[in-house]
Amino acid sequence: MTFNPHTDAERKAMLETIGVSGVAELIEAIPESIRFPTLDLPPRLTELEAELHMASLAAKNDIVAANQNFLGAGSYRHYSPATVGQLLLRGEIFTAYTPYQPEVSQGTLQIIYEFQSLVAELMQMEIANASMYDGATALAEAALMARSAAKGRKRVVVSGTVHPNYREVMATYCSGVDIDLDFLPVATSGFATTSPDIAAAIDDQTAAVIVQYPNFFGTIEDLAAISHVVHEHGAALVVATYPIPLALLKPPGAFGADIATAEGQSLGVAQSYGGPYVGLLAAKQSYVRLMPGRLAGMTTDSEGKRGYVLTLQTREQHIRREKATSNICTNQGLMATAATIYMSLLGTEGLREVSRRSHANAHYLADGLGQLSGVSVANAGEFFNEFVVELPIAADRANSALAEAGFQGGLSLSYADESLGNHMLLATTEMNDRDGIDRFVQTVGKIIR
Repeated sequence: MTFNPHTDAERKAMLETIGVSGVAELIEAIPESIRFPTLDLPPRLTELEAELHMASLAAKNDIVAANQNFLGAGSYRHYSPATVGQLLLRGEIFTAYTPYQPEVSQGTLQIIYEFQSLVAELMQMEIANASMYDGATALAEAALMARSAAKGRKRVVVSGTVHPNYREVMATYCSGVDIDLDFLPVATSGFATTSPDIAAAIDDQTAAVIVQYPNFFGTIEDLAAISHVVHEHGAALVVATYPIPLALLKPPGAFGADIATAEGQSLGVAQSYGGPYVGLLAAKQSYVRLMPGRLAGMTTDSEGKRGYVLTLQTREQHIRREKATSNICTNQGLMATAATIYMSLLGTEGLREVSRRSHANAHYLADGLGQLSGVSVANAGEFFNEFVVELPIAADRANSALAEAGFQGGLSLSYADESLGNHMLLATTEMNDRDGIDRFVQTVGKIIR
């Protein structure tokens, strides 16, 4: 049945209001040749036929086994316990919307509050918000926060080892704002930003410096030295990170970071062809009124019982637009719930074990590849679960051959810089094992010969 929400009388009244006699007159401005185009569409299918057709298309996909996947670059294939997906399917979680009314949203608000608490503890920061769209937009929001807090300073220096996609998102996100983004060149030698690099780029107009830890190329930069230089010049330190290594590495807060962000996909959220993901954003207490999105707080009701509410609602749906810190319209509630369940299930020791295995697998892989003639690890410093190798052939060519052998290779770094066509960014997680790594190394050896 065709659905039309308007009655004949309502349509007549609308046409009269805009001064036309009918729909034909309304669409006269549209060229006649394109008003009712003939669409070259295939015949319609029944539900069963459509399902069979979709299944035939899906069968064309190459499914790479988890232990044969070595691609990271911001999205990682970690194991998510079955409990995470099962709990997400519960109706009260799966269909929950923004908790505007605390009297009917206590469960959702408690989950958000727990999420914030876990993120703040993971990053060792004082406060965290109710999550962002993804890691890239969280970092862009952090740049805006730092600019707002800088009292006249508007220059933000962005390290050359920050994820290229994040740099692009920041450029777009901040294009209409009074902020000067200074993107340092990609650090093609050693794949690390150093404190002298930052010292040379910073000045008295710098509001913030943005670095990544571990960086896009996997290198663990000297955050203590960088933090000292940044704060010595009166600027804020903004750190983009990846949650899993923080179970073993010192978190951003331990280095005095003012704002820390991350992509939370690795915390039990499926890769899902690139989204939806969940952005993490935490900061020092002094930034609380500049934080975008939502913040859930704990309070007591009129009977003295514990309760949860949205507080400091500084987004444009809640207050006058010109006073809003951001127009972010979702807290990625379902993905944040997945991350909360995942962290709660694994606990401190579970996260450390995932982190240990990811780190150990990467170093085992690097040692194996380093024994091949013509292959070398290109990171100047220590790395965690991701690193760069330089090959004697183009990385794209190697990836094509790896795919034929059933492997998902790494990212060709021509993606970040055209001069890096022979460089490949490889990643491991706890899903990799020594058998898969050994076969990968052997296959790379055959390809480059």
